[in-house]
Amino acid sequence: MSSDTLPTDLWLERSRLDGMMLGAVSYGGFFILTVQATAALIQWPRHGGKIADHRLALLGYILITFVLGTIGFAANAKYTEMIWIDLRDAPGGPVALIENEVAYPINIVAISCYFVMEWFMQALLLHRCCVIWNWARCVIIPMSTIYIAMIIMSILVLIQSSAGVIWYNINVQLAYLCIEVGLSVIYTVLVTNRLLVMRGLMRQVMQEQEYSSIYDTSIFMVVESAMLYSVCAVIFIVSFALHSNITNLCFLSISHVQGIAQLLIIIRVARGQAITCELSTPVAVVSTYIAFSGIASDASEGTNIERVVAGSEQDGVQLMPTAGRKFV
Repeated sequence: MSSDTLPTDLWLERSRLDGMMLGAVSYGGFFILTVQATAALIQWPRHGGKIADHRLALLGYILITFVLGTIGFAANAKYTEMIWIDLRDAPGGPVALIENEVAYPINIVAISCYFVMEWFMQALLLHRCCVIWNWARCVIIPMSTIYIAMIIMSILVLIQSSAGVIWYNINVQLAYLCIEVGLSVIYTVLVTNRLLVMRGLMRQVMQEQEYSSIYDTSIFMVVESAMLYSVCAVIFIVSFALHSNITNLCFLSISHVQGIAQLLIIIRVARGQAITCELSTPVAVVSTYIAFSGIASDASEGTNIERVVAGSEQDGVQLMPTAGRKFV
């Protein structure tokens, strides 16, 4: 090691190498959960209610995100080799290669793959949210607007990256990250609020704690998956805004973490571990008027609710009365 190497340069190199190792660990988890999710959709479609009807779509989503994540990870791994092996004698050494990483096409490929991967993952969140809110315009319009803004920002980042701009100097990147995290947080708030309201209605009608636990489990699953990604994303945003080398510790694994969060939901719903698939208990309901997901039902005295079916790939909950009417 050269005696004139600055400590800050050493910390930059260490953070980049450690970030690559964390990226490898997160990719390993992403790979394992991809295999488990695929197996769960193939072997246990009956436990997911409507998830059996959307099995091919979910399998397609899993395949696309896995391929994109694999290409992005492979490109990052190759560039890591280039930093300390192939191009170690380049002017400026590893420090210059790390700081000017977007000047190399292989990194543009990696960034592009992860951006498109994010589009698919956020699209799945958007779809879940719209389904749970019964495609209400007050939810669809703002959420879709934020989603489109996220895509536009990511394209602008790619355009500036292709021009060879230093990564930390791409201000649009910070706006993109904030919009992306904001979309995930808004999704979590909307879905959690909807499930809490639905749980309150169930308690009023059913008067049994057993049924409300369905919603408790769903809420916990949504919040748990959101926290897994949000914590990592907030650390990345703050460190990026401060131009800190901590960014390197999160940057190469953040997309894998979000993919893991999505796969956990798919696996648990497909296996019937997150939401009870079918409960059959006749319950006499007092005269009550309830509105559920935009559909009203007059539950008069003596009516029996035969089944409560919960679970879909959109984290939705369905009520199926005796007449066979569905509430999504």
